[in-house]
Amino acid sequence: MKKEEIKELSDKELKDRLDAMEREYLQMKMNHSISPLDSPAKITHQRKMIARIKTELRARELKIK
Repeated sequence: MKKEEIKELSDKELKDRLDAMEREYLQMKMNHSISPLDSPAKITHQRKMIARIKTELRARELKIK
């Protein structure tokens, strides 16, 4: 998902995706600690996507005020 795609989503969709991504991220970290993932870069990518969504939500929040 790119920045342009994130900006097109509504607030509710972003929050739903954020919840799902955070759950998936925690699950990936837990699985990786037990047995290594085939691509540990997925964890980093997931963390960065979570940060992008949080940044967009915060920017919208500040824009409203």
